[in-house]
Amino acid sequence: MKRDEGILFSGGAVGAEAAFGASAEHHGVEEVNFTFEGHTIDRHRGVRVLNHEELQAGDVSLAYVSRLMHRRFTDSPTIRKVLQTLWYQVNSGQEIYVIGTILDDGTVRGGTGWGAEFAKLCNKPLHVFDQEKNGWFTWSGEDWQKRSSSNGPLITHQHFTGTGTRTMQPNGRRAINELFSRSFGASS
Repeated sequence: MKRDEGILFSGGAVGAEAAFGASAEHHGVEEVNFTFEGHTIDRHRGVRVLNHEELQAGDVSLAYVSRLMHRRFTDSPTIRKVLQTLWYQVNSGQEIYVIGTILDDGTVRGGTGWGAEFAKLCNKPLHVFDQEKNGWFTWSGEDWQKRSSSNGPLITHQHFTGTGTRTMQPNGRRAINELFSRSFGASS
């Protein structure tokens, strides 16, 4: 794909989202970072501050998310807004890339896990780089399939989402950089 055709949808937060944004900028790919008033972010390129009504469009029952993901999410205004911005990120992307950890129950650890679960519900191509297992995994519709190191995912849709953990490991950062290099070629 041509770099001037791609748009990264993310959230600009510390960690994986900031690393996705930095790699997009380095490779000349446009980025849109969904956030909300008062939220601290690392990326300030392509910021899209969602207003109250827009956040409500991405609202989801925390009880539903907790049941789906087999863990409890607190009903704090900040957590709710983060989940609402993840709705925008996943809704905007045609394929989803996540940096994190796949748990034994098939969900992804942390709030980022909601983005992965929402991508599954929307039947969008979903790829997770598991930092603990040091590899890419693709959701088949029923289970995670490990990708060989030489057969990592490629960004193939113009509109794609990059999100993930705030706790980046060097291998996660490397995975993002390699994903962009394989997908868009050498940067200019």
